[in-house]
Amino acid sequence: MSHNSFGHLFRFTTWGESHGPAIGCVVDGTPPGITLKAEAIQHWLDRRKPGQSRFVTQRREPDAVQILSGVFEDQTTGTPISLLIQNEDQRSKDYSKIKEQFRPGHADYTYWAKYGVRDYRGGGRSSARETASRVAAGAVARAVLNHVLPKPVEIQGALVQIGAHKIDRAHWDWAETERNPFWSPDAAMVPRWEEYLDQTRKAGSSVGAVIEVVARNVPVGLGAPLYGKLDADLAAAMMSINAVKGVEIGAGFEAAQLTGEENADEMRMGNEGVKFLSNKAGGILGGLSTGQDVVVRFAVKPTSSINTPRKSVTVGGEDVETSTQGRHDPCVGIRAVPVGEAMMAVVLADHLLRHRGQIGL
Repeated sequence: MSHNSFGHLFRFTTWGESHGPAIGCVVDGTPPGITLKAEAIQHWLDRRKPGQSRFVTQRREPDAVQILSGVFEDQTTGTPISLLIQNEDQRSKDYSKIKEQFRPGHADYTYWAKYGVRDYRGGGRSSARETASRVAAGAVARAVLNHVLPKPVEIQGALVQIGAHKIDRAHWDWAETERNPFWSPDAAMVPRWEEYLDQTRKAGSSVGAVIEVVARNVPVGLGAPLYGKLDADLAAAMMSINAVKGVEIGAGFEAAQLTGEENADEMRMGNEGVKFLSNKAGGILGGLSTGQDVVVRFAVKPTSSINTPRKSVTVGGEDVETSTQGRHDPCVGIRAVPVGEAMMAVVLADHLLRHRGQIGL
């Protein structure tokens, strides 16, 4: 199996399976001389780890990261950074009943059809457990951004929709995302989501979600037309996250309903140069960053592991009804927020190094 790496100058490769002994990643392209401690990486992993509320999987994983290479005396050396995360709470027996069955909505059938073999224990390589490695790589990317740029890039994510229930953007408060288990910027939506997900979980079902990730202080000019566009790479990064089925930049699909006058981000001269009067473009024009906030949203499908029996087939070609037992997120989109932040960071770090390599800063 190839294609386990992402990025160009800043590049990471993830490895490991959901129920294997460990997972991890190798980050290549990090400049030397950047302060990097395990504690800094752990901060971001702790935001993603399971079992932090009743609304996510109750698998108990500390996700404690170990730096195996590429760092000496808390400074990056410029060599590959290898990061290790042990798996400590696997329950492979939960999946023994579906060993010969393909779970609807999962990658079971496609992996088996392509490779002739699959790891049925939690999905193996296709499990969302892999995203812990991405978050670790994202922590390194943040260190690169903050080291190279004079003004740190701020990256924040928020959950803006669960099922059909959307936040009220008039109530948006970034500080609120750190005070509730949903990363909701709208405090009034939290009790409604709690009730909705409690009902969903009791029914043995699941729902989808929409996540918004914003990056501030992104310099002008990151990206490369035509086939290295910043928004194209961001879309690829977000689409590579497990269960993501749609991505939009800025106004996104709503732009199709706008007129040219409404969609055009008008400009004026400000005290610090060009000032945009709106941001329908999501901080990217012609594939290049404008200096405005970079805004990405992505849609996560409902968790496919549900207790409700669904029609399927076996490896031997028999029709069956199957359900998935075990510890699963009623809304996997909740824990996708830190993952989206991480993928934003790695794309920006990669493009920053590419930009510096081509024309300097």
